[in-house]
Amino acid sequence: VGRTGALTPVARLRPVRVGGVTVSNASLHNQDELERKDIRIGDRIVIQRAGDVIPQVVRVRIDRRREALAEGLRLVRAKLPERCPVCDAKTVRLEAESVTRCPNLDCPAQLKNNLRHLASRGALDIDGLGEKLVDQLVEAGLVRRLSDLFALRVEDVASLPRMGEKSAANLIAALERSRSTTLTRFLIALGIRHVGETVAELLAVHFESMERLLAATTEEIGDLDGIGATIAGSVGSFLADPHNREEIARFAELG
Repeated sequence: VGRTGALTPVARLRPVRVGGVTVSNASLHNQDELERKDIRIGDRIVIQRAGDVIPQVVRVRIDRRREALAEGLRLVRAKLPERCPVCDAKTVRLEAESVTRCPNLDCPAQLKNNLRHLASRGALDIDGLGEKLVDQLVEAGLVRRLSDLFALRVEDVASLPRMGEKSAANLIAALERSRSTTLTRFLIALGIRHVGETVAELLAVHFESMERLLAATTEEIGDLDGIGATIAGSVGSFLADPHNREEIARFAELG
């Protein structure tokens, strides 16, 4: 379950060497891809590393299915779950999209990925907030939404396993430093779909403040050069959501 709630099926493979690298996983992208290639659990497949980097399933060895059946494998057709495997929310798939998503913004998987994104170098650049610490903060219930990060105290972080006072103090100091940021970086940190550095910069230069951007309509956002209807719709719906507006206000309250 990714940062935007997208559920991505992954093939678990019997480890095999491909181009000098041992491959044991390959992304299957979405349900359409599973069906188009007729990929079933237990199949023999041909894989390659796309661009010599990313492992991908090229095709199924249909001619080897009898062997798999003889080995006692059932060759089950894989289907994406109807409920999120992390938070159990009912999954959705919009008509215009090929992606199945978890719609729950408070899903721990989305929260963890969004926290990592917020802490990344292109966003708020929070030194020391790595993957393991993000997992600990969410699983301990110390961070239930993004803005909770800036309400953390040294003693909260120090209470986590394998976290001493000094490490905790370093993290709080890094969070303190990250409060002084730009509108561009803050927009990137919010994790709005389709908003990367270029779009965030366009929005920041034009609207100049979060208050003016929050007051803008989707049409006004879409009138900017370089921002099409899809991006404008994504930004407009994100900023219109009461939960997101509350989060943005809380970020401001927390400095």
